[in-house]
Amino acid sequence: MHLFKAFLYFFTILFSLAACSPSPDDQISSIHSPKNISIGIKETDWISPKITVAAIGDILIHDRIYEDAWDGETYDFKPMLTEVADILRKPAITVANQETIMGGEDIGLSGYPNFNSPFEIGDALQDAGVDIVTMANNHTLDRGEEAIQNAIAYYQEIGMLYTGSFQNREDQSEIRVLETAQDISVAFLSYTYGTNGMPIPDKKPYLINLIERDQIKEEVEEANNLADVTIVSLHFGEEEERMPNQEQKELSQYAADLGVDAVIGHHPHVLQPIEWLEGKEGNKTLVAYSLGNFLSGQYQFYNRIGGIFEFDLVKEGDDVLVQSPRFLPTFVEFEEDGGTMTNVRVVPMEHAAEEQIENLDEVLSEIQNHVTQWMPELEWNVLPD
Repeated sequence: MHLFKAFLYFFTILFSLAACSPSPDDQISSIHSPKNISIGIKETDWISPKITVAAIGDILIHDRIYEDAWDGETYDFKPMLTEVADILRKPAITVANQETIMGGEDIGLSGYPNFNSPFEIGDALQDAGVDIVTMANNHTLDRGEEAIQNAIAYYQEIGMLYTGSFQNREDQSEIRVLETAQDISVAFLSYTYGTNGMPIPDKKPYLINLIERDQIKEEVEEANNLADVTIVSLHFGEEEERMPNQEQKELSQYAADLGVDAVIGHHPHVLQPIEWLEGKEGNKTLVAYSLGNFLSGQYQFYNRIGGIFEFDLVKEGDDVLVQSPRFLPTFVEFEEDGGTMTNVRVVPMEHAAEEQIENLDEVLSEIQNHVTQWMPELEWNVLPD
């Protein structure tokens, strides 16, 4: 039977190469999400049954960030992402953590400690290649249910997939699964440790997924049945701590034991190491404990360092394996003008200006040693000159 499948696959590939080439109209679709959201296929390998997934850290829109984005008519965040957009567009699926709720101007924009961001940040992320955002974090309830519903309505309007915070119970019950043209399906789940003490509105637990093991177990089991690969975003850990704490390790191991394929961590706002964990069934789970900030208005040096974390999903028979993890560090550049943050840009760290990072080679080496300390084989992406 396996030999027959191998011959069938071989002749299918030969026929595909001879008879057709990929069309811009090919789609990745999400059949288990509201409105059957579809997103355009990006650069992938059409010969091997393989796709690339990318993940980035916190999109943390302080008031100084949206003020710099204001061009006199609208909030234009796209220039802030120009130098990384082509990188983010290449993977089949790119996921970001939308740290600040995107409730829009009508309810009043705000920065720390109770954030509310313009809708235009969603447009910029989508333009830069982001396909799905995680919304479960400690700032989700900053501006109440209205901001959450506004954000979700806008994501639906532009066709951006979201998870971790939902419109209603029915919306929450729909596991987000992206189906790809390579016949590889990926489920995304998102949970947070808490809400900064803000109570979840009565009888509306769907507004935010908390880290509750029973719920995670139930939803991971459903996701494993629906998709080839399950990726879980966990908002956990201690802010500013460059190493994961015991709770992060235990929760990640719990996810591995459930058969989760990858854990993407957020909240510390700094990079933490990446490693493989082994689940109780002998499975391998890829864990990035914290991807740091991708775009934020934080001034501290390590808070300005994030990265693009990539890995391949490779289909081998009936299994899809996580392979070839790699990391490209990024840096938030900005200038100061009378105490105002201007010219905010996310750039590959190796391209950072000398006036932004002194001794760049030493800093890159230190970051590489830090992130790879538990996975020396982690590929360190280097951009062509």
